[in-house]
Amino acid sequence: MSSHFDVIIIGAGASGLYCALTAGRRGRRVLVLDHANKAGKKILISGGGRCNFTNYFVEPEHFIGANQHFCKSALSRYPSWEFIGMVERHKIPYHEREHGQLFCDDSAQDILTMLLNECAAVGVQVRLNTQIDSVQALENDKKSRFQLLTSRVLSKKDKQEQKDAPKQTKPVQSGFRCESLVVATGGLSIPTMGASGLGYELAQQFGHQLNPIDASLVPFTFTDKTGELIRALAGISLPVIASNERISFRLPLLFTHRGLSGPAMLQLSNYWQTGETISINLLPDTDMTQLLLDHKNSHSRQLIRTVLADYTDSALPKKLLVALQTTLWDDIKDKELANIKDERLIELGTTLNGWLLKPSGTEGYRTAEVTRGGVKTDEVSSKTMQSNYQEGLYFIGEVLDVTGWLGGYNFQWAWASGFVCGEVV
Repeated sequence: MSSHFDVIIIGAGASGLYCALTAGRRGRRVLVLDHANKAGKKILISGGGRCNFTNYFVEPEHFIGANQHFCKSALSRYPSWEFIGMVERHKIPYHEREHGQLFCDDSAQDILTMLLNECAAVGVQVRLNTQIDSVQALENDKKSRFQLLTSRVLSKKDKQEQKDAPKQTKPVQSGFRCESLVVATGGLSIPTMGASGLGYELAQQFGHQLNPIDASLVPFTFTDKTGELIRALAGISLPVIASNERISFRLPLLFTHRGLSGPAMLQLSNYWQTGETISINLLPDTDMTQLLLDHKNSHSRQLIRTVLADYTDSALPKKLLVALQTTLWDDIKDKELANIKDERLIELGTTLNGWLLKPSGTEGYRTAEVTRGGVKTDEVSSKTMQSNYQEGLYFIGEVLDVTGWLGGYNFQWAWASGFVCGEVV
């Protein structure tokens, strides 16, 4: 393999591969390096193995970051229709789910195969099992701006052989030089897929600052009695409105053995900070306060559980209703409505339409779909993704402080940021 390339991309994920094929189409000699033993591992597990590869409706407000305007240029220059067109040219069957989400009919492997085939068609070289040992900017080389030293990632067998070998044995290093270096390393989410902080380290090496990073699009966890209640309801799902002071989402909620999950919770986690309270409207189509007061006037001998059983149908599964009774109105569960003060009914109705809970935390990077925060976008060109501090250095995808909603938006950011970068490197 040649040691000099026009473009070297660190990271064989969604953004890295898309940048590579875009640059390769321009005739650039491109090398993609990744420490994993397989390209696109996170692509393969996304969308339950069917890859929610984009969304019909992509707007800047579907993304968060310290600089709300940064994503606009790339998203406008590479809309979701462009990627959909590529999927259709490769005859990959797909379907739309709720809220414009697009999934493969068969397997996420179809998307990865498409990307790798497109890369191969324009001569992109992909080198896996490759660890980046160092990156250095070259000041006096007229042909290259960067030099990378890499070594092979050792398998368990390799490590054992090295352990048994003489102490003077050293890993064999390879050196590469390039004009343009693209950091497409992703974030810290799902470390079992090989996530690492390399991209953040490289950014800081070249003078960039990071906005605080955290696990996002991730389930909430709870402790004490709330945690016990939630665990007892594991497997129950229902449509809710989940909100905090900044935003609300009307989506399904799922009780699990570890806490609260489902699209409603994952979306809300993008906007949640440790220590904050969240609100869950368990019956978003019903004004529960008015319902309880009306029934007190018209059916004064009824019990609260009777009212809820009659009017919520399947909205409140019976097991959930029993658990809520024990938690929220155990003191008045056997009282007729006529014998319950209006203030108590108002309090209960308000709670059912806005159950306030304080998560103890989240499940963290282990299950998070993305990493929130990252390289400060004020220090990167929104048109090219080039560093403001180091000529020829680029950042794309999740390593930047751009985080999309659940629903294909993070993939669309990967394609768009990879495209605009690939057009100039």
